[in-house]
Amino acid sequence: MSGEAVVCHDLTIGYDHRQVVGGIDVIVRPGQALALVGTNGSGKSTLLRTLMGLLAPIAGTCSVLDASPGSSPVRVAYLAQAHPSRFVLPLQALDVVRMGRFAALGLLRRATGHDRRLVDDAMEQMGIAQLRNKPLRSLSGGQQQRVYLAQVVAHHADLLVLDEPTSGLDLAGVAAYRAVVDQALARGAAVITATHDVADAQACHQVMLLAGRIVAQGAPDHVLTADHLLEAFGIALQSVEHHSHRDLIVTEEPHGHAHGQPHGHSHDHR
Repeated sequence: MSGEAVVCHDLTIGYDHRQVVGGIDVIVRPGQALALVGTNGSGKSTLLRTLMGLLAPIAGTCSVLDASPGSSPVRVAYLAQAHPSRFVLPLQALDVVRMGRFAALGLLRRATGHDRRLVDDAMEQMGIAQLRNKPLRSLSGGQQQRVYLAQVVAHHADLLVLDEPTSGLDLAGVAAYRAVVDQALARGAAVITATHDVADAQACHQVMLLAGRIVAQGAPDHVLTADHLLEAFGIALQSVEHHSHRDLIVTEEPHGHAHGQPHGHSHDHR
């Protein structure tokens, strides 16, 4: 992939001309990951939906893969928080993962061996090959999330836009997710993810901390500080350095109760 994956300049986003976040300036290059971190309603999903062309910018400019948002569906894979297909019968897990190839196939082209391999590989990578013939509605929430992540992987896109990708996942599911993200970055794809998970954010190249505005932006060590997280989340945290990672320990909750539990940690560095 040549050029930048995403370029936003003085971008204002929101709904019905009502501003949610303004003054967004960001560049995401191929092979880079950007984490959007913040509470519910902070603007994370609004920014992702704007990048997908589902919401029009209120002001400023935004390009996605050198084109307007939403104009390159073959090259962009999107994981939304809500998945309407989970309520549609009689979809099986395999059917949902195959949808990841629809943008590339179009209406007329039949799936090739290459398409089938991408689907099979995606299911293997997310640890759901044994669920391929199971009805989607019979699966647990975490299993369904793995199915939708496999759909994103099967897309084999140049840009992955992921809204709360680890929601509902167990530890094995989170590990599988992190592995497929690492593989996508290694082949030159860009990844933008909205997350509450500080550990995932620490593993990204860039972090944007949101609270209805940009609290901080830049490298994880610069953004994910106790002061910034207190400002964004209202939770006091203490950074504890280890030889291979950093833990953020909750030291005081908003009402002043001592907690002393790890909030998140990271063992890799994207």
